[in-house]
Amino acid sequence: MCTACACGTEQVRTEAPAETGAADGKVYSVSGMTCGHCVSSVSGEIGKVGGVTGVTVDLPTGAVTVSGSGFADEEIRAAVEQAGYALASRP
Repeated sequence: MCTACACGTEQVRTEAPAETGAADGKVYSVSGMTCGHCVSSVSGEIGKVGGVTGVTVDLPTGAVTVSGSGFADEEIRAAVEQAGYALASRP
């Protein structure tokens, strides 16, 4: 069962670094996402951050690619936490 949102979806475990650079945007690793509802919640909150023009989530890896400019890492962290999740710790 999805412990994040209790939707009944099987839990998927992922481990990745918290942030890395990407050609198409900045990539963050979000822990705790296990289903489509989790993806929707995280995408929606990050999409509200000023300067964000796009959000792509890879559920199996927990990678969240954020496109745009003028946003800070702390704003993304706060948005992820507002959705009920957390950025994964750096190795």
